[in-house]
Amino acid sequence: MKLKVCVSLFFAALTSGCSTSKDELLPHGNDTMLNVWDQGTTGSGGNATNRQLLDARSALRRPLEQVPQALADANRAFARTSQNEIYSQFKRLPNPDLVMYIFPHLAGSDPAPVPGYTTVFPLYQRVLYAMPGERTEDY
Repeated sequence: MKLKVCVSLFFAALTSGCSTSKDELLPHGNDTMLNVWDQGTTGSGGNATNRQLLDARSALRRPLEQVPQALADANRAFARTSQNEIYSQFKRLPNPDLVMYIFPHLAGSDPAPVPGYTTVFPLYQRVLYAMPGERTEDY
């Protein structure tokens, strides 16, 4: 019996929240959305006050100064980017280039003449990296 009373009281309380009207919960005023936005973003002042505030702020702002190129280049070495982070931690080990001259020859199943040319390729097949802290300079 007590359970039925508790359940009925619970449902009565639950449905009483739906008995209010929309106008009671959300009263309509004469403000437009623009007025509500202006009051929410810049305070409760009017448009003239807001304009004066914006004018005063713009008068106080300093223009950006042009940084000389030499200073920008000097600071670039200290800026952290993904590229210089990788290169500063894992330096490439030396991989000298080999230059080879290919003499004129015949190639293919139907021998076709190939003129002589020069090509460049690295000594090691893969690019090798030093471990962090490993010395990469000549001894």
